[in-house]
Amino acid sequence: MNRQALEGYEKALGKEHPDTLTSVGNLASVLRDQGRYKEAEEINRRALEGRGKAMGKEHPDTLTSVNNLASVLGYQGKYEEAEEMNQRALEGREKALGEEHPSTLTSVSNLALVLQDQGKYKEAEQINRRALEGYKKALGKEHPDTLTSVDNLALVLGYQGKYEEAEQINRRALEGREKALGKEHPDTLTSVSNLALVLVYQGKYKEAEQINQRALEGIEKALGKEHPSTLTSVSNLALVLRD
Repeated sequence: MNRQALEGYEKALGKEHPDTLTSVGNLASVLRDQGRYKEAEEINRRALEGRGKAMGKEHPDTLTSVNNLASVLGYQGKYEEAEEMNQRALEGREKALGEEHPSTLTSVSNLALVLQDQGKYKEAEQINRRALEGYKKALGKEHPDTLTSVDNLALVLGYQGKYEEAEQINRRALEGREKALGKEHPDTLTSVSNLALVLVYQGKYKEAEQINQRALEGIEKALGKEHPSTLTSVSNLALVLRD
């Protein structure tokens, strides 16, 4: 459907029209969600270049493209470039939208994730706490974006060995996502996987195995056997079986 929309926009409005570039960005997002990161990166770069030219580097839509490109770079392990892009998006959104705007908080969360991926856990924890407080204030405790922030904070706490707090927060995120999104939603299954991981860290292997099995079955059903998230779940289950 995105490809059909993009083709129509290009024909009717031209390749550089803002609506065409929105369609480009949408296609890149769905490719990213399927784990097709290289293709998503190429299309995100097209969207970013076009929006920068048409709207300027500081326009909110341009900064969205910066954020999206940073995300897909992070998924490919290109952490330094992803961090630079996230910093650019965050500074631009703080200036244009303010520090408490949900889009700004998305940039805060994304920066925390790429810092976490580089092992900068203390800094990532501080930034995650900022994002979480902002989301609770702006969107409420049960909003999906808030719960994503809860999950992110739990993950970085686990990496630092703060297992009991991480488990409590993971259970909160999982309960909220089950209620808001349902038990089979991919974001809910991410919370399931994260809870299993922190249980492993604490040596609670039997419960971790059961929860990993639930995560794997759900992710295979939702995303397919070859999706990167499915393969991560397979690896996680193998680790707990080994332990």
